[in-house]
Amino acid sequence: MMVHTMHRESPDKGLDSGKYVRYTPEQVEALERVYTECPKPSSLRRQQLIRECPILSNIEPKQIKVWFQNRRCREKQRKEAARLQTVNRKLNAMNKLLMEENDRLQKQVSHLVYENGHMKHQLHTASGTTTDNSCESVVVSGQQHQQQNSNHPQHLQRDANNPAGLRSIAEEALAEFLSKATGTAVDWVQMIGMKPGPDSIGIVSISRNCSGIAARACGLLSLEPMKVAEILKDRQSWLRDCRCVDTLSVIPAGNGGTIELIYTQMYAPTILAAARDFWTLRYSTCLEDGSYVVCERSLTSTTGGPNGPPSSSFVRAEMRPSGFLIRPCDGGGSIVHIVDHVDLDAWSVPEVMRPLYESSKILAQKMTVAALRHVRQIAQETSGEVQYGGGRQPAVLRTFSQKLCRGFNDAVNGFVDDGWSPLGSNDGAEDISVMINLSPGKFGGPSHYGSSFLPSFGSGVLCAKASMLLESVPSAVLVRFLREHRSEWADYGVDAYAAASLRASPFAVPCARAGGFPSNQVILPLAQTVEHEEFLEVVRLEGHAYSPEDMGLARDMYLLQLCSGVDENVVGGCAQLVFAPIDESFADDAPLLPSGFRVIPLEHKSAPNGASANRTLDLASVLEGSTRQGSEADPNGCNFRSVVTIAFQFTFDNHTRDNVASMARQYVRSIVGSIQRVALAIAPRPGSCISPVSAPTSPEALTLVRWISRSYRVHTGADLFGSDSQTSGDTLLRQLWNHTDAILCCSLKTNASPVFTFANQTGLDMLETTLVALQDIMLDKTLDESGRKALCSEFPKIMQQGYAHLPAGVCASSMGRLVSYEQATVWKVLEDDESNHCLAFMFVNWSFV
Repeated sequence: MMVHTMHRESPDKGLDSGKYVRYTPEQVEALERVYTECPKPSSLRRQQLIRECPILSNIEPKQIKVWFQNRRCREKQRKEAARLQTVNRKLNAMNKLLMEENDRLQKQVSHLVYENGHMKHQLHTASGTTTDNSCESVVVSGQQHQQQNSNHPQHLQRDANNPAGLRSIAEEALAEFLSKATGTAVDWVQMIGMKPGPDSIGIVSISRNCSGIAARACGLLSLEPMKVAEILKDRQSWLRDCRCVDTLSVIPAGNGGTIELIYTQMYAPTILAAARDFWTLRYSTCLEDGSYVVCERSLTSTTGGPNGPPSSSFVRAEMRPSGFLIRPCDGGGSIVHIVDHVDLDAWSVPEVMRPLYESSKILAQKMTVAALRHVRQIAQETSGEVQYGGGRQPAVLRTFSQKLCRGFNDAVNGFVDDGWSPLGSNDGAEDISVMINLSPGKFGGPSHYGSSFLPSFGSGVLCAKASMLLESVPSAVLVRFLREHRSEWADYGVDAYAAASLRASPFAVPCARAGGFPSNQVILPLAQTVEHEEFLEVVRLEGHAYSPEDMGLARDMYLLQLCSGVDENVVGGCAQLVFAPIDESFADDAPLLPSGFRVIPLEHKSAPNGASANRTLDLASVLEGSTRQGSEADPNGCNFRSVVTIAFQFTFDNHTRDNVASMARQYVRSIVGSIQRVALAIAPRPGSCISPVSAPTSPEALTLVRWISRSYRVHTGADLFGSDSQTSGDTLLRQLWNHTDAILCCSLKTNASPVFTFANQTGLDMLETTLVALQDIMLDKTLDESGRKALCSEFPKIMQQGYAHLPAGVCASSMGRLVSYEQATVWKVLEDDESNHCLAFMFVNWSFV
């Protein structure tokens, strides 16, 4: 199509300024070619264009400049119009969705009003006479009994080998599913934090007063209905807890639909409960309005149908009519309704674990919302909206995430048919469970661990795992801390041994060192999901040797790490940190042996007696005590709990199995202790009855406190702890440790960024860290820009006079929370020989913003 563009001619051309110059099609074509190559050419480029194109010789450079300005403006307007059209389509579809939801709620209100009136009538009748009430109950009971008897023969007539019987079950499941997806069969309540909007995940609801647990989600997708159905049917690709899905039979149905008999195995989330499986009928068909529906329900003795395959390692759970309804959207895309309704047989697990199986919020996050997010992720990848670095395709990165989760789930569950068997303990302690796998050929399968797994080990893999119960520690905060402060819990020698499984010449089994993590970690982002609920990253651990004999530790190591669930605003979300050693090449088919942590929040319930004394409990002891004692409300508000699952995997050779088992037990046991210390540091303290962490008592700490106190008195003329504090070193240490203001020491280096080296209890609370992890925190990352400028301006005064006062400001804790303070005093800490040792900071009247 020929485009004609008009511009006002320059007055110095001798023409009237009100006249317009019309560009010829040839001139427009020449300018468009240049615009395609360079939308904003320089002055020299425009002059060169006039010289090279004779057809533009009669146009001045200023007019050429104006043409490109107008062309860029039209392009911007075109993109904005396209964006607004897209937003308009989303808003129209969301409006339609909200109107349908409003209609459903209106029906629910009408139903409740009717029930309320009926109940008032019954109460009024009962107050007048009791005989009518008893008769009514007899009539109702008789009607129910008659209905049950009328339904029972219908189920008995369903022949397991008769397709007509299966179609009858399928039609019933379809009708019940549709009544849940768009009707009032379930009392749905909108889930907290899930507000609908054009850019939101959709409308998410959970059941209330429902048999079993149920969740529902409605959302907009830019993919066509059949593509959405194809993605959602592949349950293993998006449901991380799904171990396998086997389609045992496919039967054609009417309207081009199909009936499938499916056996599904699910992983258990912890080591203290059995895994679940489902035996279901799945019905896929098209509705008269053009919608595509896939519904699924369990086949039981009540519903009829063939019996499912037996399995001794699983507890058979029931799936009530569930599935997804996909409707085409005007202008392209789809509207999807997803319903998950299950009964996980919560009574078969210990009482303390039942909230994991009775929470509709957890079901919504792990299944319903996960399915919707997965489809949205693929939709945005398909449209090119998601950009990844490192040259990796999105499908490859998703495969890495799936392999990490699957390998960790395999380690936590330890299924016998995967080759796992328990290994007894020589020390008699059963707090750490150890299992071994002596079948490398069948271990996990090549699709999970790579065909080149175990290149130099002939025996197999060992897994040490444990579970613990945390009191009043948010799961997202804990996992974020474990990710950012690896030095708090990890041992570098053990990491090096795990990485050695990727090399042909591994070194000896190390002894786990307390706090043995002298290196730094560098986190390199690799990918993240659209809503940032999951991060895939590479962690580089800088090499370090303890001694000349440990030169094998001096090389850098790399971990592929998956972190999810670190958003504190998500309700019912599971937080997880899983990692596996990789080599420098990091091929797409790299073998992975995952280890890590999983933290699942339980429903807010009061803690058992004595639980608040330590904030952490050994879960086995809780299970033993749960049948003996009830729960009492914690008067200080410590009433929410989380279950932490820890699993670490190591390879071993024939002659190293016992040594590796001993090292693994010791290592996981030390990690449990580290998490207990971390929980004390990061759990909310206001109103808590938790006893504070005891002060360090090393000679170095006593000396440092003496230097801090003496330097403050020398520089300021005042005493840090009052007018009468000439006491012993131990008393001085306790006074500083329990001081109401945050006191921190920072290294005084000119060639490196200053880091914190010591803090009292209040300082650790302010930074939300521990003494060990404190050394990873840099001063410039804690102070904001105003604080850094104030410190730099006062630094010469500090070095000359010995101290200075900084004005009120804001800093940040290690967890990213903002902290305000009224004043900060900084002074030089002098050693006995008057040489500079460090800088001390005292933050007065601080509080979290």
